Amino acid sequence: MNGVAAEPSRRASVWWVIIASGIGSALEWYDFFIYGTAAALVFGPLFFPKSDRLTGTLLAFATFGVGFLARPFGGLFFGHLGDRYGRKPVLVATLLLVGTGTTLIGLLPTYAAAGTWAPVLLVLMRLIQGFGAGAEYGGAVVLLVEHAPPGRRGLWGSIAPMAVGIGNLLAAGAFALVSLLPQDAFMAWGWRLPFLASFILVLGGLFVRLRVTETPVFRDAVARQQPERIPVLEVLRRQPRNFFVLLGARLAENGLGYLFPVFGLSYVTATLGMPRSQALEALMLSFLVQLLSVPLFSALSDRIGRRPVYILGALLGIVLAFPFFTLLHTRNWWLLLLAMVLTNGVVVGAVFGPQAAYFAELFGPKRRYSGFAFARELGSIIAGGPAPFLATAMVAAAGGGTWPVSLYIIVLAAVTAFAVWIGPETFRDDIAADLGSTD
Repeated sequence: MNGVAAEPSRRASVWWVIIASGIGSALEWYDFFIYGTAAALVFGPLFFPKSDRLTGTLLAFATFGVGFLARPFGGLFFGHLGDRYGRKPVLVATLLLVGTGTTLIGLLPTYAAAGTWAPVLLVLMRLIQGFGAGAEYGGAVVLLVEHAPPGRRGLWGSIAPMAVGIGNLLAAGAFALVSLLPQDAFMAWGWRLPFLASFILVLGGLFVRLRVTETPVFRDAVARQQPERIPVLEVLRRQPRNFFVLLGARLAENGLGYLFPVFGLSYVTATLGMPRSQALEALMLSFLVQLLSVPLFSALSDRIGRRPVYILGALLGIVLAFPFFTLLHTRNWWLLLLAMVLTNGVVVGAVFGPQAAYFAELFGPKRRYSGFAFARELGSIIAGGPAPFLATAMVAAAGGGTWPVSLYIIVLAAVTAFAVWIGPETFRDDIAADLGSTD
């Protein structure tokens, strides 16, 4: 009888884990994407009005990149706590930080009201966002993968990147709705609404995460041996190859994941002059495709391995680097949609899906959170953070030509393909094993 009674309880616990991981990832990327969208559409004139349009856009994207500078520190700090004291308490703390930073952005005064304090406060809120986000996604993935049944870690891990797609979709949808307001109302107060709405996700996320149990893999690891004193140093000492494989594998997913939707949105509206509503519609549909492609590629990685699926996505990014802008330059909505679907929907989905389980599998349970979060967010500084800024600057330096951005995309994707190629295959490894030997 006890076994029969325990089964519904176990199923309920599994659903709490799935919802808790998903809602946090959705919030993190909703927050980050509404910031990227606002940087592309409104932050330039509102927070940097004394600059010309190009300089204002560059400064807005620079504040976007500042958040990524804080992410490795957040990954290091919270990853350390997660490996020593457990995944659950850390995930509650990161959710609060990310959500608070985002909500407060919606309350900030603009330059017209506060002068230079406005961009200073904007940067501060962005740093708070980034510090919390540095360990949010990694923790959500570790929670999922350490609860997953054998042979299905890729599919379970994909819940976190799927939630990222949901967060991005919600963000694009929120801005699409407020973009329907008259321009004066949108610039005066409409842009604030998507930021303030993140408070609802925070409340829902806290309700769920406080009910989640600690992962059995972490409990067993602690029962066998005390947590390591400084887990990230053990990662660098015992598993340096896996650390740098993760760092390189991050570049295409993170860089292309911001170049295609964030820079692409700015380029289509500001340079090509397409209506903001049309660009956001195409972007939203590409995120819907990504929601389907992420679990499909993740499930495929459970069958044939993480590396071949990951490398396929990187190679597709190389192939589409120049055609992406060719399609945008037509100014045809259907071809814009095709460009966004092929890149943001398929390319990013192919690397983002299997990445979750792959990154978690690269490290043993006593240093998994630290290794995952710190290495992943170092990659954010190199790739995603500066990507929109660099792309905008490249186009300006090339006199409006997009060929430098296409080359930039190719370099990021090529580095990722090489890093994954030299990395280990992990999809059949024991997730509870202590990967302690130097590789």
